[in-house]
Amino acid sequence: MPAGPRSRPSVVTLSAGLDRATRAGAWLVLPLAVLLFAQWPLRDAVGAWSRQANDIAQWVFALYVALALREATRQRAHMAAGLFVARYPLRWRERIARFGEAICVLPWAVFVLVTGAVPTWQSVVGLEAFPDTFNPLYFVIRASAWLLALMMALQAIVDLAGEPATGSRPDMGPTEGDTIR
Repeated sequence: MPAGPRSRPSVVTLSAGLDRATRAGAWLVLPLAVLLFAQWPLRDAVGAWSRQANDIAQWVFALYVALALREATRQRAHMAAGLFVARYPLRWRERIARFGEAICVLPWAVFVLVTGAVPTWQSVVGLEAFPDTFNPLYFVIRASAWLLALMMALQAIVDLAGEPATGSRPDMGPTEGDTIR
């Protein structure tokens, strides 16, 4: 079913917003690398703050992964069943690309969003700390899991609306003219 004239711009806007968020999130890899590298000198040379660096690296990593998985999906750079899908006609591969996430990912993302909403909200409102170190910001990890589900659900909606992916599609296999034996 083609998108209506009013719904298409909103899907493009949603897709562009998701792209901006993931581009901004890509920069999280820099502080993550610094924090992971700093743990050893902090522990052995300074004798302090290595656990704090580890805790901060954990929540930075959680945010990074929440955004990176959506980007991998958008770019079709994640693992896929390309060996099997490559044998399907191009028309079926295009349908799988468009509806596959809505069928497989969207229900689980909605499940996580619904069942995780209350615990995530309680964690954020209570400013939950790491259980072993009592360092703040553990709630960021819980919120990141919820953010991951939200990003995947929104990406599934964008794909369902027919917004084309920006990257190559290695999971789609050969093109129409190719023969597979």
